[in-house]
Amino acid sequence: MKDVTFLHPDFFWLFAVLPLAIGWYIWKRKQQTATLKISSLNAFKAKPSLLGRLKPVLFALRLLALSAIIVAMARPRTVDVNNRTKTTRGIDIVIAMDVSGSMLARDLKPNRMEALKDVAEDFVDGRPNDRIGLVLYAGEAYTKTPVTSDKALVIDAIKSVKYDESVLKDGTGIGTGLATAINRLKDSKAKSRIIILLTDGVNNSGVIDPRMAADIAKEYGIKVYTIGIGTNGNAEFPYAKRPDGTFLYKMMKVEIDQELMKEIAKKTEGKYFRATSNTKLKAIYDEINKLETTEIQEMKYYNYDEQYRPFAWAALGLLLAEIIARKTLYRSFI
Repeated sequence: MKDVTFLHPDFFWLFAVLPLAIGWYIWKRKQQTATLKISSLNAFKAKPSLLGRLKPVLFALRLLALSAIIVAMARPRTVDVNNRTKTTRGIDIVIAMDVSGSMLARDLKPNRMEALKDVAEDFVDGRPNDRIGLVLYAGEAYTKTPVTSDKALVIDAIKSVKYDESVLKDGTGIGTGLATAINRLKDSKAKSRIIILLTDGVNNSGVIDPRMAADIAKEYGIKVYTIGIGTNGNAEFPYAKRPDGTFLYKMMKVEIDQELMKEIAKKTEGKYFRATSNTKLKAIYDEINKLETTEIQEMKYYNYDEQYRPFAWAALGLLLAEIIARKTLYRSFI
């Protein structure tokens, strides 16, 4: 009877009548047999028969039958609930991530790139009903993961992101990164399409002007949220490599073209953010998550399995057993 619910639980109040029936039976029990007054019982000293001692079982059968009827009237049943969700306003999102050498700066911990990866993973994991893609750019750009609903694939792609000058020429091609992200979304049929564009520098590479790319995004109705990563002032930047392949760092001034990022966001009806710490970066993603909500329609399907029949059959069996015993073994009135 695990996970059983009752359609009419009010019928359980009828159990309160059973103690009254028991009291009535005890009170009337002596009146159920004939009586005879005699001066002495010496001639009738005999042990009661087993059948006589078992006579109260008839009343017990009736009580059990009544109890089974009450439970059956309460309509016990189990329910299997299937939840199905239907996205009524889907969102396609592309994260355009700067992976230039400056993303190894240590003003965010352990560095900008690793801090960004951690937050981006949480963001993707928190949007199970949207499709998400990943574009990486430095001096050039390419699509790491196309727009997909496979969140595990996107998260694995984010985890594998690293600085590799053999894959992308170093530099910061903001226009190229934005244009590549737009290309991933321009044919999307989603009702809402957004790009999260992240950079920590100034546009100094690529053949596409960032403002022109912003105009293209506006033309396609794609909203761009821009994020500038880096503290205000100076930060430890990598400037050379040791023979063992590790980087040498020195303090350098943080330069982010905030005016350009603000212009791109404003033109596409997005918003510009500045992430100066790990906490601020997470707060930015949380805010974007709240700004871009997905409307979900949840449908529940209930499959009921009625369980009252066994109780009804048990009640019938108990009543028949009582009637048969009363008409055969016990010929009396009650």
